[in-house]
Amino acid sequence: MSKKTDKLILALPKGRILGEALPLLARAGIEPEPEFSDPATRKLRFDTSDPGIEIIRVRAFDVATFVAFGAAHFGVAGSDVIMEFDYPELYAPLDLDIGKCRLSVAAPQSVVAVDNPARWSHVRVATKYPNLTQRHFARRGVQAECIKLNGAMELAPTLGLCRRIVDLVSTGGTLKANGLVEIETIAEISSRLVVNRAALKTRATTLTGWIDRIREATEGGRDAA
Repeated sequence: MSKKTDKLILALPKGRILGEALPLLARAGIEPEPEFSDPATRKLRFDTSDPGIEIIRVRAFDVATFVAFGAAHFGVAGSDVIMEFDYPELYAPLDLDIGKCRLSVAAPQSVVAVDNPARWSHVRVATKYPNLTQRHFARRGVQAECIKLNGAMELAPTLGLCRRIVDLVSTGGTLKANGLVEIETIAEISSRLVVNRAALKTRATTLTGWIDRIREATEGGRDAA
């Protein structure tokens, strides 16, 4: 854990999930300092309305790593990230009911029209999720050769890098715009509260209290909806 402060460190993801997470955290009593909302700031660590908590803002894929290795005590991470890394140090006690989407296999319509998934023995796939993808196909006896990309996944089939991709899908608009269609859904995705297991033992009362407050805020949000 951090040696520079006794405060709890909360890791939040940059990007679209952040906009959904902030109102939920505000209902639980955690609001970042005003500079957090300043697009010009270069800070990554912020005070909050609670003197016992600081926020760090990191890439969505890095939240799980910061929490698992104890640089942050708890955080908000997508279930896709949790499943991809599968850190034993992570405890995910709460589905926050935000950041909903799905992790899917997609391919060009021209490929789907002549393809028979039952005959697959080896597939080449572009994805940000090589571990998840390999496990998914292995369950069907298919060897997946994964090409790791961090973005612009939809370009891979059209430029001949591979025939299929595995990526997050929300509305499907990006797939359609790039001539791709979903073949199958690997998992339904949402954001979870993740907690470092060691921290939960050493600071049990404080962290359990915040888990309960965030749970109440989540349930309150569902009731309001």
